[in-house]
Amino acid sequence: MANVVVVGAQWGDEGKGKIVDWLSLEADVVVRFQGGHNAGHTLVIDGVTYKLSLLPSGIVRPGKLSVIGNGVVVDPYHLVKEIAALRGQGVHISRDNLRIAENAPLILSLHRELDALRENTAAAGTKIGTTMRGIGPAYEDKVGRRAIRVMDLEDFGTIDMKIARLLVHHNAIRRGLGIAEVSAAAVREELAAVKDEVLSYMDRTWLLLDELRRDGKRILFEGAQGALLDIDHGTYPYVTSSNTVSAAAATGSGLGPKAAQYVLGIAKAYTTRVGEGPFPSELTDATGQLIGERGREFGTVTGRARRCGWFDAVLVRQTCRTSGIDGIALTKLDILDGFAEIKVCTAYRLDGEIIDYLPASQAAQARVEPIYETIEGWEGTTQGARSWADLPAAAIKYVRHVEELIGAPVALLSTSPERADTILVHNPFRD
Repeated sequence: MANVVVVGAQWGDEGKGKIVDWLSLEADVVVRFQGGHNAGHTLVIDGVTYKLSLLPSGIVRPGKLSVIGNGVVVDPYHLVKEIAALRGQGVHISRDNLRIAENAPLILSLHRELDALRENTAAAGTKIGTTMRGIGPAYEDKVGRRAIRVMDLEDFGTIDMKIARLLVHHNAIRRGLGIAEVSAAAVREELAAVKDEVLSYMDRTWLLLDELRRDGKRILFEGAQGALLDIDHGTYPYVTSSNTVSAAAATGSGLGPKAAQYVLGIAKAYTTRVGEGPFPSELTDATGQLIGERGREFGTVTGRARRCGWFDAVLVRQTCRTSGIDGIALTKLDILDGFAEIKVCTAYRLDGEIIDYLPASQAAQARVEPIYETIEGWEGTTQGARSWADLPAAAIKYVRHVEELIGAPVALLSTSPERADTILVHNPFRD
């Protein structure tokens, strides 16, 4: 029996929601360990679509405990709204199946405003392509030791002092940007409106998770975004504001690094990216547009069209190393049905030299050129396949070649958004 960490092996949007939902049938607990409500998961269960962005994917499964860990930044207003939306779809949510870490930092309206100002004002900094939901500014306050955390809502008698400390920083920035300052009364009122519902889920989750682990419960750690958006190991500065690699599961949940025994990376059979930043295998032609249309490549949170390109084995091979990935769940293989030829990026050319990694330098990342290998496509369909026997021979050959190129086996193969349309090679919880 193993506890499993699920991480995106590309730039996010790889289909983690379906895979986590599929694995949650074997798990007792599902834990979100980083990110915020900028990470969208779309689940399709028995024809019903659920859109999640903050709550763990296990929340839609009866009998599962969902935990929002201390590594997550929590927008309390969005949390209340998302809970209400799911309840409207018949999902039961209470303290019985949802807990939130007492030391998780909060996202406030001033964080969202600052995020949007930075994205839309040239003088405020580089445009990153964020969701403008306040994620980055909230993490800055966490590191700057001025964040208001979930537990602070319980001791509301001391909240004024904490708000004042926060506003010393934010109002100085707002004055510099020439916008109105935020009053302490406005922040206090904002927090007072949601504190009771948020506190109803608060817990000392590091202790709870340790007790569950010692009792032999199976824990599934659910990452947001992808490893290439990691603040340390991603395409900096076009990254998110947290660590998205598998090691963050330990710090973002409060459990030690030995709590998880298997790391499952999620990768599409092609590559997509939302927002700004380098994308060596991006296709800006009709083929890229076709992949995007077939794959319905629009962000769950923002609705933005995703940039599309061929599978980049260099990047996935690199994330397999930085996240210690044991196996890959390859998703959306069916989107490649019908292509006579499929290309895979196997290396880069940088200033005339062939390299097998993505450089850390922003300038070098912008100059790398993809080196492609052309693979025979297939005429048959893979959509809805649930066994290897259902796949065209050329599709199987493609999957096997991807395994060779990235240096990791394919543990799961997804052939549609439906949970049942999955080919299991080996079970991360059992094998």
